[in-house]
Amino acid sequence: MIPPPRSLLLTFFSICPFYSLIAGRSEIYAWNGHVDPASRTPRPFTNFYVPPGAKGYDSSSPLVHYKGQWSYHYSPRFAHKTLHSTSDPNADVRFTFFGTGIEWFGNTDKHHGIVNVFIDGKLFQEVNCWSPHDIPQTQQRLFWNYELPFGKHTLKLTNAGPSPGSTPKPIMDVDAFVVTCATNPVHIQQTTTSLSQGNVHFSSSLSITQVQTKWDLFQKGSSGVSAMQLVIISPTHAIIIDKVEHNPLTISGHPAWAALYNLETHAVRALHMQSNSFCAGGTFLGNGTLINIGGNPIVETHTSSADFGDLNGLQAIRIFEPCDTDTADGCEMIEDHSRIRMASPRWYPTVIRISDGSAMIIGGSKKGGWINNATVNNPTIEYFPPKSIHDSKGLPIHMPFLVDSLNANLFPIAFFLPKGRVFIAANRDAMMYDWISNTEYRLPRIPNGVRVTYPMTGAGLLLPLSPENDYAAEILICGGSTIDDHRDSYKISSQEAASAQCVRMLLTESGISSGWQVEHMPEARTMGDAVLLPTGEILIVNGAGAGISGYGNVKDQIGESNADKPVFTPLLYRPNAPSGERFSRQGLIASNIPRMYHSVATLTPNGQIMIAGSNPNLDRSELPYGTDYRVEWIIPPYMAKERPKIVDGPKKILYGEDVQFTVNLSSGLQGKVRVAIMDFGFVTHAVHANSRLVYLKSTLEGDQLKVTGPPNGNIYPPGPGYLFLIIDDIPSQGVKIMIGDGRSPYVDQEALKK
Repeated sequence: MIPPPRSLLLTFFSICPFYSLIAGRSEIYAWNGHVDPASRTPRPFTNFYVPPGAKGYDSSSPLVHYKGQWSYHYSPRFAHKTLHSTSDPNADVRFTFFGTGIEWFGNTDKHHGIVNVFIDGKLFQEVNCWSPHDIPQTQQRLFWNYELPFGKHTLKLTNAGPSPGSTPKPIMDVDAFVVTCATNPVHIQQTTTSLSQGNVHFSSSLSITQVQTKWDLFQKGSSGVSAMQLVIISPTHAIIIDKVEHNPLTISGHPAWAALYNLETHAVRALHMQSNSFCAGGTFLGNGTLINIGGNPIVETHTSSADFGDLNGLQAIRIFEPCDTDTADGCEMIEDHSRIRMASPRWYPTVIRISDGSAMIIGGSKKGGWINNATVNNPTIEYFPPKSIHDSKGLPIHMPFLVDSLNANLFPIAFFLPKGRVFIAANRDAMMYDWISNTEYRLPRIPNGVRVTYPMTGAGLLLPLSPENDYAAEILICGGSTIDDHRDSYKISSQEAASAQCVRMLLTESGISSGWQVEHMPEARTMGDAVLLPTGEILIVNGAGAGISGYGNVKDQIGESNADKPVFTPLLYRPNAPSGERFSRQGLIASNIPRMYHSVATLTPNGQIMIAGSNPNLDRSELPYGTDYRVEWIIPPYMAKERPKIVDGPKKILYGEDVQFTVNLSSGLQGKVRVAIMDFGFVTHAVHANSRLVYLKSTLEGDQLKVTGPPNGNIYPPGPGYLFLIIDDIPSQGVKIMIGDGRSPYVDQEALKK
């Protein structure tokens, strides 16, 4: 990579690339993360990385100011080959920057000590840079904060003295700084704005005043690990899971591939994972425990086993017990591969919770690959805990549908239905499956040759369920591709258009007879994420206008990406609007971050939409469409209004039970009253498994809200959810509620014997 020419202007504080470019020695480019193929030699990990939306400054930048006695060091081991160090107890260093986040990189060993970190003149944190190593570990992230208010800030580091085990005059050093260049919420700045997405052109004629009263979009936070999988585990935390690769967040001396993300402070903490979780699925069980299912074998090239010490994840069952504390301290992922594992290997499985609170694990591949085929296909389902049904004795149960739907049938779209069956779509096919009788009921094929599952990935949702129509189930699937899944990869191009088709089917006798109802989005989109809102509307974000999922497979790759033409503008879908009037972009704001393969989005308990990820590469990379750790937040219009509030009430609702909540309503709130229980789903690869919105019977008298629990586990399978009070389409914040008795799923002892 050739650095840009040195700028003639160096301002008195650092500016992010969004505003201007400061080049030359203060610019740093990141290591691409690759190690020697088949490496077996452990090596110190350097987690210095400048992700998209950030900017690096080395220790020799003229914007970094030193006080006291400092030494200059030159070595290839350091970022941009320079490092400044001091053992002067009175020494400090100051760096003024403009942005919302700051990271400090340096060395650790037994000669380093305590450093006091000041931000804008106030002591912020004491950092212990001591480690038990004789040889320094270089390019380590020593301090980071991603939650600064947008604007100019000054970081000051002071050599504060020895820590236990360090020398009497410990070392403090500076290798580099990385500034997060997040922006204020972005608004359309003129009365008529024209945007182009792929080959589709559209206009917004909203004034700036109108827009500012509607949707907002801003960047805040870093995911720490690439966000391939995302699940909300509590009102304050989400779990982000990646594949094994060289993420900047580290744990136990190696790169992490999972993290706890604090939804309130935007802090991240690495989670320890034993096995490779590449392309795993997940669900909550009826007792609130999260399970993460499947993955990849040990990676022995590029991202080598020596760096990570990972285990084979193909049969893995990872367990994360309920964790509702504000800090999530002590909450960890549990793995016991000798005792808890699947009966068969699965890569790209879909996992859903069913009416008894257990998990149904659907399909996948027996080993890693790309487009599925008969030699690696796993055309079975199994359960966790295992079930001894249909003469299976706890072993996988054959599913002919997963043979007939080859080749593009990985990560099938699946939802548990109110009548106790399971809807499954894969490739161009769809069916309902009766898990109790082990019977398949085939549905009409998805029209116009559109394939909707990996790698021709579409977005599927179960539309909101309501007692007003006896909880009739209706499926929506948007996007995908018409590319033939039997074509050789070298004949597929990243420039082939995705599909703009959306299809709906009401899963009643008359609805099935009518077949799929077809409508079209304003633009083609594959790998989009469809997020249910408490209002019943659906926000479609992320995705690409051309190509298909994956990396390194097709011709005309962009970097390593199999897809191109990222779609930047969200799209609102209103299911209850008349046909032809359901799509809207009114007030929605375009991002400037490509979110394609390995991107995620979810509703959060406070009603915002969290968006993260994008890494269509083998490893952490700066190739075009490179790894992105920035987190974005979409703020719906209801966030700016006076919202109802659920003040007090039970933490558990039994089926059909009447319960009482105390609520707080502003004087201006009046209109239609609805109560919804929502499962935000387990999100990965555009699959929002278990995503569910069920409106409940309710009455409101004064500040007392009476709610009747779902009729049974078919309507809402037992497990955790978030209760929302919606008045005139303005929802409260979600309150975490357990639906059902909270007991663990039944353990079939016969199945465990096999």
